[in-house]
Amino acid sequence: MIYVTRLNNKQFTINSDLIETLEATPDTVITLTNEKKYVVKEPIEEIMERIAAFRRCCHPEYIGGKFVDENSL
Repeated sequence: MIYVTRLNNKQFTINSDLIETLEATPDTVITLTNEKKYVVKEPIEEIMERIAAFRRCCHPEYIGGKFVDENSL
């Protein structure tokens, strides 16, 4: 889950696994796999960074998309 901000400044969380597309129109539109759409203040790049950070927290053994053997560090 990641935090995003509606245009009225209300924060909410969204399941990043359900995001199908991100569009800049110029506001950012998040479309989920169920076709629900959310317009948020954050730019696409920031949302992508939040998704990556969330996934790194869930899977700390992965760095940059590659599996890292902790014994080799």
